[in-house]
Amino acid sequence: MMFKIVTKRQLAYKKTLFEVEAPDIAAKSNPGQFLIVIAKEGGERVPLTICDYDAKKGTVSFAFHEVGKTTKELGTYEQGESLYNVTGPLGNPSEIKKYGRVLCVGGSIMIAPLLLQSKAMKAAGNHVTTVLGCRGDEFLFMKEEAEAYSDEVVIASDDGTAGEKGMGALCDLLENQHFDRCVVMGPVVMMKQVSDITRPYKIPTVVTLTPIMIDGMGMCGVCRVTVGGKMMFGCVDGPEFDGHLADFDELIKRQRTMLPEERLSSVLWETSGGCKCDRK
Repeated sequence: MMFKIVTKRQLAYKKTLFEVEAPDIAAKSNPGQFLIVIAKEGGERVPLTICDYDAKKGTVSFAFHEVGKTTKELGTYEQGESLYNVTGPLGNPSEIKKYGRVLCVGGSIMIAPLLLQSKAMKAAGNHVTTVLGCRGDEFLFMKEEAEAYSDEVVIASDDGTAGEKGMGALCDLLENQHFDRCVVMGPVVMMKQVSDITRPYKIPTVVTLTPIMIDGMGMCGVCRVTVGGKMMFGCVDGPEFDGHLADFDELIKRQRTMLPEERLSSVLWETSGGCKCDRK
């Protein structure tokens, strides 16, 4: 079975969203779960968080940042073409219920799946405040969707060209408003920072951990993370964990283990042409 790309959407520079035909996956998907995507036969297995799903259309969506060899190659696929394999939904669904006031914080490419959380939390009857974090104005995307799914939207950027600069906006929110739950999806360093900020306020904070992963089904053991002093697997125990108990420093160290090989692979692919010709 091939998985046809129904929609290809450029979210920002090197940030892309695919909607693909996958009726069996769409029928079973929930917020918080992820997919394993293989672009071509023999290709790398890439874990990507589900951004949306439509059981009636039989489609599921995911977003990726074209930063490594495989994601750059994935970005060369166009609408109407097909991917070799998409497996899912994997991982545990998010706990969606009426908490009261929910703060959803997203950064970089993880803004896309975070908005599925905002949408679900709003549908469950919560007051939802969504914070979108980006490097700068040119990297901000899906603001309209955030506004549609949230009661309040706050923008923050690293350079201050979009919204408030840095974490000041988040600190102001916590200082002036009460929240019953915080959901965070983004770069590991950002999730660590947000968890540190919410800790003094004793706000239950859920983060989506993104360790290196191979099979995504609990068999390989590569996606080990430490949470509350216990070793757990990102794929079958997560991907969501308590942000106040996660060992982010260990996760960052493990994520960097294969950086030299990843960079070499990307350079070799680009110097060889970096195009559709090497897909087979």
